[in-house]
Amino acid sequence: FFYWLILLIFLLISMIAVGGLTRLTDSGLSITRWELFKGIIPPLNIETWQNYFSLYKKIPQYILINNQITLEEFKVIYYWEYLHRLLGRFIGLIFLLPFIYFIYKKILNKKTLYQLFSIFLLILTQGLIGWYMVKSGLTENISVSHYRLAIHLSIAFVILSSLVWILMNLIRNTGKNFFNFSKDFFILKTLIILFFFQIIIGAFVSGLDAGKIYNTWPLMNNNYFPNDIDIQSYRDIFNFNSHSLVQFFHRNLAYIIFFLSIAYGVPLFKSKKREVFNCYIIYFLLLLTQVFLGILVLLTGNNLYFASFHQISSIFLIISLLNLYHKSMVQKF
Repeated sequence: FFYWLILLIFLLISMIAVGGLTRLTDSGLSITRWELFKGIIPPLNIETWQNYFSLYKKIPQYILINNQITLEEFKVIYYWEYLHRLLGRFIGLIFLLPFIYFIYKKILNKKTLYQLFSIFLLILTQGLIGWYMVKSGLTENISVSHYRLAIHLSIAFVILSSLVWILMNLIRNTGKNFFNFSKDFFILKTLIILFFFQIIIGAFVSGLDAGKIYNTWPLMNNNYFPNDIDIQSYRDIFNFNSHSLVQFFHRNLAYIIFFLSIAYGVPLFKSKKREVFNCYIIYFLLLLTQVFLGILVLLTGNNLYFASFHQISSIFLIISLLNLYHKSMVQKF
């Protein structure tokens, strides 16, 4: 059971990483059909490749942007999306088959059983959301809806976080509930909520390619607030279709998370909870790495490698934060 959880977490990390690269390389619309079973096998001859390419030529992304690409260039973006979908199918099987075995052997308590069944439903939902997202870019838009992308990414992080939490309970032989509405660990709970908001805003930035504007830091072209925004009412402040505002929110939410993390770390440093503080140090170093990579993404005009590392580091950052939260609950700091 332990190794199964480890494998699932590794596969989900890989899935999120490949999904990020699929978006960054604009590969997500290269496969225009659902093909749940037929799509398991990639094109094996030139006729099949030509068929997939001809389907791609019918969508706005090709007509308006990529009408000069060759078949060989199309194969590159096809394989990114193909790998992403293949990983999704593989995760579904790797989850389902051992899960059925564990149920048959009756080795799971009711709480864990319900948790894992809920995760499986989320995995099924994730597949549907993925196709719902792709559909948004096949008719009128040149890319997928950033709102649907945010839902897709958020569910992935919920699944990952849930599995990580079950694993930590197993390792530390505890039964801690993640949804604990007491006043304990208020700052940590706030940080987790802010991180998930940041994931959503980050998906907006990625979906809108908002990282390609205002490529300066710490100011946005010599201004704290983007100067191309005309605020007429309070509704304009929450215009998540605005590239400038989305980047502004992403920057400032990072600042809030950074200083709130310091606010939690100072009293922790003064305490004698060394094990908890060690978890905090890992988290804070990853947070610094994430901030540094985010700045590099801006200064390099959304460089593919820095943008990818920025997305991947967010995975390990949220895991480290969950580890800190769980360890704090165990040690009762």
